[in-house]
Amino acid sequence: MKPNRQDTETQQTEAENALFRAVISLRSATECRNFFRDLCTPAELQALVDRWQVVELLEQGLTYRKIHDLTGVSVTTIGRVARFLTDGFGGYRTAIDRTTAPDSPISH
Repeated sequence: MKPNRQDTETQQTEAENALFRAVISLRSATECRNFFRDLCTPAELQALVDRWQVVELLEQGLTYRKIHDLTGVSVTTIGRVARFLTDGFGGYRTAIDRTTAPDSPISH
């Protein structure tokens, strides 16, 4: 949260929930792409894409150095992604499981 924001924790949670409801209302990759292109700057969107790519490469067992060489993502960011992949809130794992399941309509 920005330091000059005066939102209470409840207000912040409500604002996050509104955003998350908007995201889950989207029905296709095209709709998501358009939403995120409207929502994010190109750099912000690239950072999100980079982190998701790091997740996929970590899942393949690649080393931090190899991931850095392939993506240009800093080793610090790769380490942060790896930490949240194993000890985070479970969001990465849920998305991985749902997008790689053989019967998933959104699998690769």
